[in-house]
Amino acid sequence: MTYRMRNILIAVALAGFAALLVTFYISNYKSNVQHQQASVPVLVAARDIPQNTTGADVVAKGMLKTEQVARSAVVPGAISSADQIKTSVATQTTYAGEQITTARFGPVVQQGIPGQITATQRAVQIAGDSNQTLAGVIQAGDYIDFEGTVGVDLGVNQSFTFSRTVVRNLKVLAVQTPADPAAKISAGGNGSGNSAVLLRMTDAQAQKIMLIVTAARASSAAYWALELRPGLKSQDSPSSVETPFTILTDGIPPATLKSALGIAVIAQAAGGSK
Repeated sequence: MTYRMRNILIAVALAGFAALLVTFYISNYKSNVQHQQASVPVLVAARDIPQNTTGADVVAKGMLKTEQVARSAVVPGAISSADQIKTSVATQTTYAGEQITTARFGPVVQQGIPGQITATQRAVQIAGDSNQTLAGVIQAGDYIDFEGTVGVDLGVNQSFTFSRTVVRNLKVLAVQTPADPAAKISAGGNGSGNSAVLLRMTDAQAQKIMLIVTAARASSAAYWALELRPGLKSQDSPSSVETPFTILTDGIPPATLKSALGIAVIAQAAGGSK
């Protein structure tokens, strides 16, 4: 066999092998495409399934229906049997036409208020009068800030009162108003409380709030109130502390203060502004 003939045979063999690889690839690709396009049964929501709906109710009330969809269109976690969620509870809303997924259902322990708090979050209820709790204004799902005013004893007959936003951006989990029979709550703020608000906060935030609430129960000089945040694109001002003196002197020219209040006040204002 000549050198030239041997090279021709090798080239022919390699070409044949390449043809086999191409044929195998095309066959495998077609098989994969056909597999992805094949229809498979999945469960979808026949109507909206609200959060906290039990899986048993979802099944019993006919909230499910079976549809055939392309395998490639099946979302992760989609189910084909109602038994997969029958002992669970909806942790998120599933809207009509959406595929039912295990990601939107969880253990029954996640139902209700416990399902809305995680990790260091706690559900804390505080009671007060209708002005403090914004009775008739706020509702579950709103976000609020907690404002506190309290006196600080510095000793040697010295004390001052300050006000500040103690905690921001707390979610309202539930509201009790005087119209509720169970809302006969006493000593919520400065006097008898007649409404209560259940708030989501961390355990560290709860310590601060309980300190202010306790001070308000013990002294008429202390007070707290909830402040409703905007429902969209809320922002926070820089943190600050206000006292009667800062309110008295804020924005007033030194000359006016000197004329009205005397040099001692000017000196105090200058010292406090440093």
